[in-house]
Amino acid sequence: MHKLAAMDSHGTNTGKLAKAGLALGALGVVFGDIGTSPLYALRESIAYLSIEDRMTGVLGILSLIFWSLLLVVSWKYLTFVTRADNNGEGGIFALFAKAKLDRIFTGKSGIGVTTVLFLFGACMLIGEGVITPAISVLSAAEGLTLIAPGTEHWIIPSTCVVLAGIFWFQSQGSQTIGRIYGPIMLVWFVSLGLLGLWQVLQTPIVLQALNPWYGWVLLRDHPLQITALLGSIVLAITGVEAIYADMGHFGRKGIMLAWYGVALPGLALNYFGQGAYVLAHGGKVENPFLAIAPGDTIRLGLMILSVLATIIASQALISGTFSLIRSSIQLGFFPRLKILHTNADQQGQIYIPLVNVGLAIGSITIVLLFKSSSALASAYGIAVTSAMTVTTFAFYLVARRAWKWPIWKAGALCGMFAFVDLGYLYGNLHKLVDGGWLPLAIGAVLLATMHTWKSGKNQIYKRVYANEITEDELCNIASSKHIMRVRGTAVFMAGNPGGTPLVLLHHVKANKVLHETIVLLSVITDEVPYVYAKERLEVREIGEGIWRAVARYGYMESPDVSALIEQIREQGVPLKASEATYYFNREMIITGGEAKMWDWQKHYYGFLSRNARQARDYYQLPPMQIIEVGLPIQL
Repeated sequence: MHKLAAMDSHGTNTGKLAKAGLALGALGVVFGDIGTSPLYALRESIAYLSIEDRMTGVLGILSLIFWSLLLVVSWKYLTFVTRADNNGEGGIFALFAKAKLDRIFTGKSGIGVTTVLFLFGACMLIGEGVITPAISVLSAAEGLTLIAPGTEHWIIPSTCVVLAGIFWFQSQGSQTIGRIYGPIMLVWFVSLGLLGLWQVLQTPIVLQALNPWYGWVLLRDHPLQITALLGSIVLAITGVEAIYADMGHFGRKGIMLAWYGVALPGLALNYFGQGAYVLAHGGKVENPFLAIAPGDTIRLGLMILSVLATIIASQALISGTFSLIRSSIQLGFFPRLKILHTNADQQGQIYIPLVNVGLAIGSITIVLLFKSSSALASAYGIAVTSAMTVTTFAFYLVARRAWKWPIWKAGALCGMFAFVDLGYLYGNLHKLVDGGWLPLAIGAVLLATMHTWKSGKNQIYKRVYANEITEDELCNIASSKHIMRVRGTAVFMAGNPGGTPLVLLHHVKANKVLHETIVLLSVITDEVPYVYAKERLEVREIGEGIWRAVARYGYMESPDVSALIEQIREQGVPLKASEATYYFNREMIITGGEAKMWDWQKHYYGFLSRNARQARDYYQLPPMQIIEVGLPIQL
């Protein structure tokens, strides 16, 4: 009896430790971005008020920040959006899969209107991945001027050096540094809370801002500055999309524990502490974040800690961008790119060199272009609020189509979400000229790429597989006396799991031979994040030495055909992996056809097709065992 109780106690303790570990990890990855918002959110918000107005206005700003954290983060995302998971995974493509968007509102290109809207949301998140490292590191570096006056000329160079180091480190993988993500961010949030609490105790009147009435009064008394105020206050909830996007790594309970136990108290106390300092000094404060630290030594330590926190936040968001791009590739919305796995034990830890270079160039360029975090803040809000609005619309579709909610229930809840989201989006529209164009420009290029690639693939699929021969006809061809069968195995990659690859027909027509063993291999991406190993592969014999194999992967996975071949052999197909020959189509795009695409899209698709990573490399196959057959296609 005592032994059983001890085992139960041990199991309970182990479970608690596991939950604590997940919550600790979530602090570094999920809340890294929103956790560094105190560096600039309150500073940018009070900048729109005169010195005289700050004494009363700071209470309104704090009220709006506090209730935004509760309504957007706690209520919208943690209470509702995180429930819309896809087998435990979150993110914009999880909502895409659950809402079955490709089945409604199909346009002339075969891509639904709502699918385009989802892609726009994904593009905004990628744009955020460019801006977040820049504004976070730049804000931390600007603390140099408060600690060591006269060092302004070092801010831009030091920011660029730190950013270059952040992006260089991505190629090394995040396994090692990932172990200290959580502990450092725990120290960060605790430090935020303690410093803020100290200031609140000095000026407790600031707690009046808990009353939402002060937020309403601020907006009512400053009608001409509503958009500017909302556009700066939304900076306090940047990174909120990570709560849903990274849910698969830490689980909903782990994220909630990290938020309510550490992140929310730390953020709220720090914002109120900054506000208390502003009240205590008559509103004459330029950088309230560092100002609340007593003494130069603690202030220097806080600045160093802020640099570490921004590095962690940046790397977490960069890794999230890699995952987003991989999902886009797997679902057919983005050209194939080189994807490296940095940790053999964790398939989610990946590195995409071309994307990393693009993010690095983009982040460093906008630092050189905008030169200050205040100027860059104008570009930040558009990406955040656009993604939030798309998430609300996507959640509505999931509630209606997947959960079968009545329209009044889904509409009422999402209407409240949209009221807040659109209010913040409206508050950022005035930033278009000052820098809000940046994420829109980045998003436009990415959206054009995704739409063009998917449209082109749809057209090619229709042309290549529209009039395929049946399996019975293929068996007749294989048994024909005019076809010679030679020793060995040929693996033909088949885009259609029910048809015959065009490359096989070209091969037979040109060479009049077929191998003794033929494998028609189709690699399919399902609308789930991961596919169980036992459900990965289906193999069946067609006849005349021909086999069909269908491999299924989730959109969070990368296919490995070499490993598949071994599994196919284990299921009874007579082949040797070292002697197999792999046949691929090589698209040769010719414009001027009747495909339902704009002319510029046809040319752009041709460019993307020529420069995309070839299937032979993407599927990780030995180059000496590959044969490519040219396939001219007129779009």
